[in-house]
Amino acid sequence: MGSTRLPGKVLRRLGGRTVLERVVRAASCGGVLDDLVVATTAEPADDAVVAECERLGVPWHRGPVDDVLTRFLGVLDRLECEAVMRLTADCPLLDPEIIAMAAGTWRATPTLDYLSTSPQPRTLPRGLDVEIISAEALRSLDAAATGHHRTHVTSYVYTHAERFRIAGLMFPPGDADLRLTLDTAEDWELIKTVVDHFGDGPVPLRTLVGWLRERPEVVALNAGVRQKSLEQA
Repeated sequence: MGSTRLPGKVLRRLGGRTVLERVVRAASCGGVLDDLVVATTAEPADDAVVAECERLGVPWHRGPVDDVLTRFLGVLDRLECEAVMRLTADCPLLDPEIIAMAAGTWRATPTLDYLSTSPQPRTLPRGLDVEIISAEALRSLDAAATGHHRTHVTSYVYTHAERFRIAGLMFPPGDADLRLTLDTAEDWELIKTVVDHFGDGPVPLRTLVGWLRERPEVVALNAGVRQKSLEQA
């Protein structure tokens, strides 16, 4: 709830659902998760996030505001799992098909430490990303990651790629110029326009991209927003 550029964004309502509910639904519709946990903060403002989790029947875990890695490790301590999929709650247009594809690739490649749908150069629009990290690699970060790497959970892995077994999924021809994440009022206007058009259900990647390419005036709504650097966020 403490977003600096768009406070309370995860509980804003889109098409009758909160942003968080849309993310939870996309994660569930992928059909690949054994457990789903919302990792929020211990701040009083996030009591509202816990209340929403209770309404949705989704388990939750609370931890430090900026040390998100510690939150993830707290969840890992509660679960018996070999890997963790990370989905951020400011991405209400997540595509369950991409979630399922990432999980299928992970399971077909058992030697991996980390899988991402946003390798460099990235090809997905920002806001549809999926990451998977092995439980072993995630635990190893506790001793290695400091500063902003603890905020971003997995950034130590892909900025020290020589230490890990990493794979990336690419989605040609490439639509990285499109911004579908929710961080500003401009992002909200674009995402609301998408939901107003397509309705309640998740929209497949190619359907969504094709629609946006035919409507440059919609893409322009948040074209001027700049993504924060790792060090800034």
